[in-house]
Amino acid sequence: MNYVLEHCISVGSFLLAFVLLTDVFRKHRQPSGTMAWILAIVLIPYVGVPLYLLFGGRKLKRVRKRKADLFETNLAPTESDMPPRCLADRALRTGIMPPPRNGHTIDLHFNGEDAFRQLLVLLESAQSSIHVTTFILGRDEVGRAIIEVLARKAREGIEVRLLLDSLGSFWTQRSFVRPLIAAGGEVGHFLPVLPIRRRWSANLRNHRKLVVVDNAEAMVGGMNLSTLFMGPAPNPDRFLDASVFLRGPAVLDIQEIFLNDWQYATGHDQDLLAETLPPADEPGDRMVQVVASGPDVPDDTMHDALVCAIMEAKERIWIVTPYFVPDEALLKAMGLQARMGRDVRLIIPRRSNHRIPDWARGPALRRLHDAGARIHTYPKGMMHAKLMLFDHTLAVSGSPNLDMRSMYLNFEIALFHYSPQEITAIEGWMNALADDCTTWQPTPPTLINDWTEGLCKLLSPLL
Repeated sequence: MNYVLEHCISVGSFLLAFVLLTDVFRKHRQPSGTMAWILAIVLIPYVGVPLYLLFGGRKLKRVRKRKADLFETNLAPTESDMPPRCLADRALRTGIMPPPRNGHTIDLHFNGEDAFRQLLVLLESAQSSIHVTTFILGRDEVGRAIIEVLARKAREGIEVRLLLDSLGSFWTQRSFVRPLIAAGGEVGHFLPVLPIRRRWSANLRNHRKLVVVDNAEAMVGGMNLSTLFMGPAPNPDRFLDASVFLRGPAVLDIQEIFLNDWQYATGHDQDLLAETLPPADEPGDRMVQVVASGPDVPDDTMHDALVCAIMEAKERIWIVTPYFVPDEALLKAMGLQARMGRDVRLIIPRRSNHRIPDWARGPALRRLHDAGARIHTYPKGMMHAKLMLFDHTLAVSGSPNLDMRSMYLNFEIALFHYSPQEITAIEGWMNALADDCTTWQPTPPTLINDWTEGLCKLLSPLL
């Protein structure tokens, strides 16, 4: 009997592994991701098979079927008919992204104390609604302050919705947010990690950080709602990061991303996306484009737009990112531009808060350096900002890192800036940041380092 049972288990395991290997090839992964999953499933099936069942999804059809299409309600025909401003804009519009919008005021913050103060002012100004999405809600001074303000505004009759990623905010989902729920606010949890709920995923995370108040003003960037990112007073352990506050028509695009995520996460039957949104005013003269990426976007539009921006650049490509694990297309485009004499610069932390991406970036850094790019490392702590400059015509800010998780797995939000004021401000901050950095010089890796880097790079699509 035991023999028959063991034989059935072996045959079943073999058939399951075969089905999963077929699924790996079918999903058109990057070559490194495909090889990583094949090795895991074949060589260590008792580990690789459960991991693939938990983490193997990427562009899940069931996500797109259950989520409403992004950017259907607010596309302005006059703006969509405008000619594309660049190849990146053209690539975005061939997907489902809205066009660049005119008429904004934009306030950039590269300081966690300033961003926190302006965020509190923004929340206090709410007259009708507050919608918040964050990856991490800290169980700390900042998290408590945010919950306190949101609960107070909910008691005043303001519609308050807080959407938390179930993994990033794992420790602040229940009792910590109870005061907000008791005050009449709503809290949603995006894709629970454990498979005990109808909609769950251990792999696909909502990395978007956004706040929308009264459908009129928004905050977008890389800062989570935690003392590691912002706070009322300076903190020597605080990450260096950036956030953007804006007013104008593009706020409705940001609002639509929130409502789409909220509807999917909470499972509410009412059609939130059909709500009548008041027209956003046009208080300024800045141009910005809202870009979403993730499993709810049919194609890898954000990735393709960045490849276009890199290849179209005639003068410079400056990138600030905490984690640099690009795929072959992005790395080859950057290296080619560097060899052609373009000013290609990369600013990364000397040591990030995650060791595996630090190991995985080694081969890419050496290739980029050998092609002629300048690489700077920030030595004063964790640098978490995500910013890019292409010539003097385009800047990118938001939540995506330049790694394969942000490009292919996470739900992300970015802003493409086309106005010279933002491009100049980001350029000035990057120059000041570079002055605080040291120039990275490659050293031949030891056998152990080479093996470790190769393993971490192979596993990077799974991280």
